[in-house]
Amino acid sequence: MTKRILIIDDDEGIREIAQICLETVAGWDVLMAASGKEGIMMAQVEQPDSILLDLTMPEMNGIETFQQLQGNSQSKEIPTILLTAQGNKGDNQQFLELGFTGVINKPFEAMELVTQMCQILGWEF
Repeated sequence: MTKRILIIDDDEGIREIAQICLETVAGWDVLMAASGKEGIMMAQVEQPDSILLDLTMPEMNGIETFQQLQGNSQSKEIPTILLTAQGNKGDNQQFLELGFTGVINKPFEAMELVTQMCQILGWEF
């Protein structure tokens, strides 16, 4: 069965690069949201297999978005990977302690994205 991934990122370029990689390399279906609020609604309705969530967004950042996803019974079980340009080993550990399934640092290698996600999520590829 094809995996469905929701990308929540305010940067259109990042969304498009990630979408192309995930669709082309893995054959996954990709949903996209440009804000935390939009992403929360999409996650609850679409029930993706995983979420790629940007940390730094206007209005509602990735942590706030994640907390709202976790607070809702329809989205709290969806594995969420944080995308961040601010990560280092210490920060990444803090993000994992908050409940994120994993962390991928920006800039990411486009062709490595699927591999990184599969490793984090324990999926076969």
